[in-house]
Amino acid sequence: MSAAGPQPPAPIPGARLLFSLDPAVAHLNHGSYGTVPIGVQRTQQRLRDEIESNPMRFFNRGLVDRLAHARRHLAAFLGADPEGTALVGNVTTGVAVVLQSLRLEPEDEVLCTDHGYGAVAISVDRETRRTGAVRRTVAVPLDATDEEVVEIVRAGIRPGRTRLLIVDQLTSSTARLLPTAAIVAVARERDVPVLVDGAHAPGMLPVDVDAIGADFWVGNLHKWGFAPRGTAALAVAPPWRPRIEPLVVSWQQDTGFPARVEWQGTLDYSGWLAAPVGLFTLRTLGLDRVRSHNAALAAYGQWVVGRALGVPPADLIDPGGPTVSMRLLPLPPGMATTYPAAIALRDRIAGELRTDVAINPWQERGWLRLSAQVYNRAEEYDRLADSLPALLSAAA
Repeated sequence: MSAAGPQPPAPIPGARLLFSLDPAVAHLNHGSYGTVPIGVQRTQQRLRDEIESNPMRFFNRGLVDRLAHARRHLAAFLGADPEGTALVGNVTTGVAVVLQSLRLEPEDEVLCTDHGYGAVAISVDRETRRTGAVRRTVAVPLDATDEEVVEIVRAGIRPGRTRLLIVDQLTSSTARLLPTAAIVAVARERDVPVLVDGAHAPGMLPVDVDAIGADFWVGNLHKWGFAPRGTAALAVAPPWRPRIEPLVVSWQQDTGFPARVEWQGTLDYSGWLAAPVGLFTLRTLGLDRVRSHNAALAAYGQWVVGRALGVPPADLIDPGGPTVSMRLLPLPPGMATTYPAAIALRDRIAGELRTDVAINPWQERGWLRLSAQVYNRAEEYDRLADSLPALLSAAA
């Protein structure tokens, strides 16, 4: 980083041509839905063509084995045991599977942090209402050190009451990297199972699920792993596997986990089968090269937009550290402090500036989250920096 701020990385040659994104829009929010490379799109379409050419053959002759093969490939990338990993639609689905398999009882507690993803909190609340359990939330300051985070979680655990701890590997709203392995170790001392929400980790960060040691880990491959949307992996530690039940039972129920969770009859499995091609694309570009490019470009975007908004360099928050491809900027006080207001501002930026970003409320303040991917260029952040201050002034 120079005195004038971080410099953008050199573009990866040819990377932008791998995607079918609208060139008239600056897509600075890869973290929300990801983007599927053209090669992966075509692979998935070929699989759909195969299905429609003979549905009986596709579903009845070898599909379970093909799903297991894809799962083994994806699990190896994640450092997870393929026999203890199930493919699911997304992280929220995986969380729901774990919650209903725990069989919570009245007075049981599910412990979360205030950085957790909103849909996960909704899922926890539904299960606790149904069972009589409760959700408790501990507050973690954005600038807390890893050691402070661990101690906050330690203090929040109530042995005998806490039935599950849910912690994010990399938070969605705040782009905060949490010390998951250390948190898991603390929970294990108190015999409390841990579910790690790794939604943003696969592809962006090196992931070794087995090394983290959580009872449950679930992560999306359709964000930073270039897989078709609806592709996620739920890894379960051996003691829990016999207890895992799918949300809907089907014909593989008696075969146990993971097939009983994966098999959902006439589900469109083409995305899961095409997902390894996404990882092949990442490896072809160079996994370390992609990660370093994206993290450096996100840092540049945060700096140039933050400077335009008048955010002092000392206040540029970097809760994820230098390896994370998402960065935060505080919005003016009073702006986008609720979800409806955040959505309205996000959509206004998209409509007027033709730029997609994430806007999230957290701790009574609105935050702008910028992502960076190999298809982005420094000038997209420069254009946002030039135009965003006037839009925010008008919105205020």
